[in-house]
Amino acid sequence: MSVSLRPIPPFYAVYILRSTISQASLYIGSTPNPPRRLKQHNGEVQGGARRTSRSKLRPWEMIGLVSGFPSMVAALKFEWAINNPHVSLHIPHESRISFGVRRRRGGRPKRPVKSLKSIAANLHLLLRMPSFARWPLAVHFFDAQFHTRWGEQVNASVDQPRPSICVYTDFGPPSSSSSSSSSMSLPPSSGSKERPWGIYALPLDYSPLEEYVRKTHILEAFEQQGNCVVCREELAPERGLYATCPNAACHSTGHVSCWSQHLLKQNKSEDDQIIPVEGHCPECRGEVNWGVMMKELSLRTRGTKEVDKLLNKRSRKRPTRAESAGEQNDE
Repeated sequence: MSVSLRPIPPFYAVYILRSTISQASLYIGSTPNPPRRLKQHNGEVQGGARRTSRSKLRPWEMIGLVSGFPSMVAALKFEWAINNPHVSLHIPHESRISFGVRRRRGGRPKRPVKSLKSIAANLHLLLRMPSFARWPLAVHFFDAQFHTRWGEQVNASVDQPRPSICVYTDFGPPSSSSSSSSSMSLPPSSGSKERPWGIYALPLDYSPLEEYVRKTHILEAFEQQGNCVVCREELAPERGLYATCPNAACHSTGHVSCWSQHLLKQNKSEDDQIIPVEGHCPECRGEVNWGVMMKELSLRTRGTKEVDKLLNKRSRKRPTRAESAGEQNDE
């Protein structure tokens, strides 16, 4: 049986829903497309979940999410862990802060009742656990109250998530924040001058990688990789996996294994690790994120159609040298 190899998906998230009718009603799920998924939960399109289908709880709003999961399976693991923090093996028993008091018929503990405080606390805890702490994740808050609960956990805890886990807030323009909270569940109206915000401002495709992919595409098309930026050995075209520095003005390329060893050596506390998280390019000294580099590499090697679409190509022909020179001059 052949295995279908696909690039790392452009976007996958675990999200938190809150009912605009009963704000104590919360739901956690995962999706590659939050706007579409919110429509499903609100009954605007087919799909959704039975637990969110009751009309007395609709409409729902998406108040926060965690993005950056490298696959659907990775997102599902995190979703299950934050939905079941009382039994998840990703959380050591001595670190648990949620416990199932009541029991099911089979004797298994029932899920504890969710609240913004408990979700924020378990979110903070899971992002510090070895299972997830090294992933290229980001936390997005679209609701000030939820963000406040997160801040309380950050201030109360001695242990913090890795600096590589970014935290973003987007509570919308002033006109939105002063209106009904249900506006969070509505996309920007056509012709509106207000900027998209919340889930409607998230890049759900590979567009954030466009310039990065364009640079590596040119280097690869004209076999301009040169020597490995770490070991200095010649990089034979199409003879291995090569990663390029993501910083715009830097064309430094190297073996994936060399990049990995270089970044791990920069963090002495990670001597027992085999996969890095972040570090600095040995050539330009700019910051590099391993997750971003691997997403670009997987897209370039496994996503020909996606790359062609991203670069607005109608065929897989190599660019001419004149086009290459023009693009490099533009940079």
